[in-house]
Amino acid sequence: MSKRNSQAAKTAARERLRVERERQAKKAKAKRQLVVALSVVGVLAAAGGIGYAVVQANKPGAWEAAKDAKLVKPANTSGENGTTVVIGESDAKKTLELYEDPRCPVCASFEQTVGKTIEKDVEDGKYKIRFIGASFLDRSMSGEGSKNALSALGAALNVSPEAFLAYKSALYSAEYHPEETDDKFKDDAYLIKVANSVDALKDDKEFQSAVKDGTYDKWALEMSDVFDDSEDVRGTPTLMMDGKKLTGSDGQNAPMTVDEFNTAIDAALKA
Repeated sequence: MSKRNSQAAKTAARERLRVERERQAKKAKAKRQLVVALSVVGVLAAAGGIGYAVVQANKPGAWEAAKDAKLVKPANTSGENGTTVVIGESDAKKTLELYEDPRCPVCASFEQTVGKTIEKDVEDGKYKIRFIGASFLDRSMSGEGSKNALSALGAALNVSPEAFLAYKSALYSAEYHPEETDDKFKDDAYLIKVANSVDALKDDKEFQSAVKDGTYDKWALEMSDVFDDSEDVRGTPTLMMDGKKLTGSDGQNAPMTVDEFNTAIDAALKA
């Protein structure tokens, strides 16, 4: 190879190397720009995600919102906020006040044992019954099942007093009442499932819509306040007549058998 040809070859090789280096440099620059762009997008997305999370965290929950919602009173109620729920013959001289929390396991035992006796007494005009619902277990155990069940009971009461009593019995039944720590009543679908076991509520679309929409959520909170403001009542179940507690043989707690209940109610009716 001549010296001239050799020099030309070297020049060509250097040119190819220069071109390749420029190509690699452009490629590296483009990659760096892409990485920076993606990083910016990631930061913005993260910031947006954090912002969304903050907004969501600061949004009031359904029950917080219910405090400021318009009060809808169920039919078959009375009193300023519709929290007076009295069922029975109007000429019955005395009224049994029954304080219950839907999540309360002792209330469930009481209803399963004594509930039908109370319903029959009310039907026979022996006395009226006033129901006062509580939701303190939502606070002590955490959750919202007590409030949600009270709201659903409001929807049942709006149908009829009979539907209310039957639905209350179903909620406390051995078949449907959950463990105290299982906040099953927070689920609208479960409350509707229980309602479908009650003839007066089965497939009732208006009732179901009221449960899903939380129509009586505000009412449930008002009802809970009645319980919380009751000076002489601290737990559930509590039975009162003429301002005095009805107790079982221990003289402290609610009567938990039919015999104990009949003894206590007969004494109260005679007083």
